[in-house]
Parts: sequence; C-alpha cells; structure tokens
Amino acid sequence: MRQKKPARYGVMGGTFNPIHNGHLVTAEEARMQFALDKVIFMPAGKPPHKPDRTGETVLPAEERYLMTVIATASNPHFIVSRLEIDRPGISYTIDTVRSLNKIYAGAQIFFITGADAVWEILTWKDPEKIVDFCTFIAATRPGYSLNKFKKYHLLPNKNNNTALTPKVEFMKIPALAISSTGIRRRIKAGHPIRYLVPESVLNYIYKSGFYHE
Repeated sequence: MRQKKPARYGVMGGTFNPIHNGHLVTAEEARMQFALDKVIFMPAGKPPHKPDRTGETVLPAEERYLMTVIATASNPHFIVSRLEIDRPGISYTIDTVRSLNKIYAGAQIFFITGADAVWEILTWKDPEKIVDFCTFIAATRPGYSLNKFKKYHLLPNKNNNTALTPKVEFMKIPALAISSTGIRRRIKAGHPIRYLVPESVLNYIYKSGFYHE
C-alpha cells in the first residue's frame, strides 16, 4: 500500500497594510513551485516591529484581516487564518509556527517571505527554535544578490554555542517591486493604485478612507 505523503502548507505572514498583488503573486508562485496544498495567509495581530520605519501606524487587525479575506476569496487554494489576530499579546513568528505544527500535525510547513525579511525574522524571538519548525521560501526580485543572505545565514545556537543553518529555498518574483509602503504613499499623494491591489481591496480602501490622512 502506497504511503500517503505529508500535507504541505505555505504560510504567508505579514502585516498586510494593505495586502497587494505582490503578496498574491508570491503566494501563488510558491504554491506552484513547491507543490503546496494550501497557502495560509496570516495577518499579524500586534506586530513586534510596528509602527514601521516611516513612523506610520498600522490599521486595526480586523480591517487588515477583512482586506486579506476579500483579496484571497477567489482562490480556492488560499485560506486566511485568525491565529495571530485572536491570540493576545505580541505576534511572534515562533509562536505561530509552533501552533501551526500542532494544528497540522505531521504536515510540512513552509514560511513564505522576502529574502531580506528572512534575516530579520531570524533575529527575532527564539530563532534557533524557528528553524526546527519550518522551511523558509524566500522570494526575491530578479537580479537580487544573495551574497548578503549567504554571509549571515548562520545563526548562533544559544543552547550549545554552535551555528544553525535555516532551511531556505529561493524563488524569483518580478511583482515584488510592489510594496505596501509605496501604496500608502500613493494614496496620500492622490496617485492611483489600480492594478497594484485587487479591485475588491481598492474599493474597500477608498470606501473606508484608509491611508488618506
């Protein structure tokens, strides 16, 4: 009898402030390239690193969650989780991947993010434990140099003073030139964002008046 292969779940974590087409293209490409059964979009409840470097505040978690649901509704392979939103306190990656490994016991977990963000995540809470729970899919722009990442890919293991090597797969995505920060700036400046975000999200943003102030 043929043994059933373990399920493979991608996790697309982020603030999604707002979610945009770059996120959706990245998730779909990861699903195809790595044969993922589902991609779980994980809006951060209370991000540990926000407000961001621009000094801007983040929309309430429920608004960001709703925009993510609207944006992903047409893709049957995408689901949106309330795990971080409903969990009290700061949203730490280690807590999320640990919970997902319990919920989807026996499944392979792939955390999808940008190549630069991988290094940032691995400087957060308990990086030596994160690498035990998941494989990272690092999305890069075409022409992106991996030298910086390769230079810092070893993590100190606090338990025995050895180095840890995170499991990272790389994936090139042209649409990564789109950013949430850039979209917010365009809205404030009165510039169009059509085709940068899903039409449903665009309508929701303008109807709600988000990011204009």
